[in-house]
Amino acid sequence: MANARFDVVALGELLIDFTENGRSGQGNPLFEANPGGAPCNVLAMLTKLGWRCAFVGKVGKDMFGRQLAAATGEAGICMDHLVFDQEVRTTLAFVHTLPGGDRDFSFSRSPGADMMLTEQELPLEVIAGCRIFHFGTLSMTHPGVRAATCRAVACAKQGGSLISFYPNLRPPLWQSLEEARTQISYGLAHCDILKIADNELEFMTGETDFGKGAAMLRQRYPNIRLLNVTAGAEGSHAFYEGLRVFVPACKKGGVVETT
Repeated sequence: MANARFDVVALGELLIDFTENGRSGQGNPLFEANPGGAPCNVLAMLTKLGWRCAFVGKVGKDMFGRQLAAATGEAGICMDHLVFDQEVRTTLAFVHTLPGGDRDFSFSRSPGADMMLTEQELPLEVIAGCRIFHFGTLSMTHPGVRAATCRAVACAKQGGSLISFYPNLRPPLWQSLEEARTQISYGLAHCDILKIADNELEFMTGETDFGKGAAMLRQRYPNIRLLNVTAGAEGSHAFYEGLRVFVPACKKGGVVETT
């Protein structure tokens, strides 16, 4: 993989996060339109650290899609493989931050452009040539984009890439939680690197103890080489071979940064 064009290629949702930003003079909540979507959040941070990153996904051909393309491009992420849907609009998420740093989401995605990515739109050569391929379950919620995601995972594995997976459980986006569990299980069975939140670990194992939950996952899915459990304001726990490393949460101005 020494000649890989990109260090990390991520596939999935690219959307607008409307986050609360104070109140108007009339006392109504104000929302700020922020670029969002877990896969590109990962790429934006990796790009800052000097890694070569590319994104694969779809947005609407609308003002929000153009905003997202500009913002991610300015962040240094290769957006050559971003597709613009002519008919379906960019997905929107409305975010309410809870005490402690956790967030509650409401989505405008019936449908959203990120759901419309097809197998035919995948840049398979780029995916097969990356060092790490990253994905989550928001690209697994509907049959068409699920097929595209599975094709991309298979292509990356065939090319020798490491597979990185983040369940990113958002219950309102699933027909049922059992369907969500099935698709998360697919990701767990195919990944080398896993980032999983505390609530997702409990969802998949029934365990609230991070050590026990991590051990259960690694026993069920021996393909997982590096497992990271995040716990919001409490920080994160990484498990690799026989090691367990704890890192406290990062704070900005006294506020926990959960990303």
